[in-house]
Amino acid sequence: MAAGLSVDLEGWRREFDELMLRVGARFGRVEPRRRMASFVRGLLAGLPRVNCWSIAEHAGERCPRGMQRLLSEAVWDEAGVRDDLRCYVLEHFADPAAVLVVDETGDLKKGTATVGVQRQYTGTAGRTENAQVAVYLAYAAASGSAFIDRALYLPRSWTCDPARCEAAGVPQDTTFATKPALAAKMIARALDAGTPAGWVAADEVYGQDPQLRAELARRGLGYVLAIRKSDLVLAATVFAHESAAFGVHVLAGLGGDLRLGGWPGCRAGAGAGCAEEGGERGDGFE
Repeated sequence: MAAGLSVDLEGWRREFDELMLRVGARFGRVEPRRRMASFVRGLLAGLPRVNCWSIAEHAGERCPRGMQRLLSEAVWDEAGVRDDLRCYVLEHFADPAAVLVVDETGDLKKGTATVGVQRQYTGTAGRTENAQVAVYLAYAAASGSAFIDRALYLPRSWTCDPARCEAAGVPQDTTFATKPALAAKMIARALDAGTPAGWVAADEVYGQDPQLRAELARRGLGYVLAIRKSDLVLAATVFAHESAAFGVHVLAGLGGDLRLGGWPGCRAGAGAGCAEEGGERGDGFE
């Protein structure tokens, strides 16, 4: 039995052209507007390697200078493009039960001039490497998912070096912000713009930040955030006579004391998987 995906190419081209026309108003000149469309086509082309060289070749250009200039020197409203993208995503996927997903990714670098680069852990390599790291916010709903925001992580080694920041074009008013702080800012920006969502999900980098958790609670959002097994939690211990005593426990020890039947499955929304009630629990606590 064979199955295949059918794509209406003409319909896809029309939709693509309409979207490029929509964000094209954020570019002051026609040349970067056209090159932006070629750049996005390259990103969607499934190229073996994605960089300015390969995208330029895909666009029929002889060298990557035009694509590099688009990213480094061309004047365009980046925040406006981000807002246009978010609106476009919501037109197709908006759902009050949607999940805002936060995660970071890194790009490995060889030099030291790229903004934000330093030796730091990156999931791209699974270890500490010379890399540039950014935090991303995705919108996940029953009808689809897409990225809607991003923020570059600028380590203290950069924010404490004004000369280095100036040489790389970093705005003078840029200050250090942790990854959870960047996530909180992006989530607030999305919600303040009217983005419907019911949940936030992220790994332990964000789950161990109390300010982020407090802000999500203040906004009435449910959240599923990983935490470390060594974290302390406030839990109630129920005795045989049905009275309860509260105490602080190390999460790993607390988990070991619970019976298997004490872990019911809970769903965060449509499409979210969970173990059946009474089933085996995993080693992680999320």
